Amino acid sequence: MLQVNTFLLRLSLCRGISLVSKYRLWECAQRTRCFNNLNFLIEHSNISLRSATAFKNNWTSTALDEAMKLNEQEQFITIADPLYPLTLKETYCPPLVLFYRGNLSLLHQSSIGVVGTRQITAYGQSALRGLLPPLIKRQVVVVSGLAQGVDGFSHELTLKYDGQTIGVIGCGLDQAYPHSHQQLQDNVASRGLLISEYGRGEPPLAYHFPERNRIIAGLSEVVLVVEAKKRSGSLITANIALDENRAVCAVPGRIDAPLSVGCNSLIAAGAKLILKAQDLLDEFRLN
Repeated sequence: MLQVNTFLLRLSLCRGISLVSKYRLWECAQRTRCFNNLNFLIEHSNISLRSATAFKNNWTSTALDEAMKLNEQEQFITIADPLYPLTLKETYCPPLVLFYRGNLSLLHQSSIGVVGTRQITAYGQSALRGLLPPLIKRQVVVVSGLAQGVDGFSHELTLKYDGQTIGVIGCGLDQAYPHSHQQLQDNVASRGLLISEYGRGEPPLAYHFPERNRIIAGLSEVVLVVEAKKRSGSLITANIALDENRAVCAVPGRIDAPLSVGCNSLIAAGAKLILKAQDLLDEFRLN
């Protein structure tokens, strides 16, 4: 198991390899029990030429050795670990490694992903104040991305009501984005669970956030969208959730409000219309 986890951590930290290629390399290594023959893995993994080149060039690099030393001391679970959540493992291209701080058992409880605009309005705040507390009371875990707006407000509200929350971030656990959410991130880590597939020192690059969204969707039984523009990361999360057969719910808004276009469009396309907390509770099998 130690060899497997070392391979997975090294593969996760290896630069220049796409997420899809990393997963294919892992599938091949797992299937053949080959963890050290690079040429064999490349030949039998069906990865891109670009990823194959990066794999060959970076696998034994000093930079990767240093990244390993830096991250071996972090708390993490791998996709081969029994504690890795099955709901996430069964999704498309799941993360090979999850670095974490906090209560790992939250990964195995009923959960709702909450996503939406970074420019949350008073209406969005009011909607969340009405919808989330009844779920929190029933021990539903609130999963979000610790971003500005709907994400941050959802975490704050959950902690205010002594609920359980998971923050999924798009950078290393030693960083916070936005920086103003450092205290909130620390609170989520100490009172809930903070996770990331990125190692220490990894900055919050733009492409990390769509990648992070698949984790939010993968961990959630239900995804709730609250205020979203016509084109937004929230809709990416909702579409991933639909692809993974998760229930997608949306709070309606004014037809002339730009921040309601995304939610209204989701509802028109078949997402569940949410008017009250019971509408969300009905999506869970709670004792």
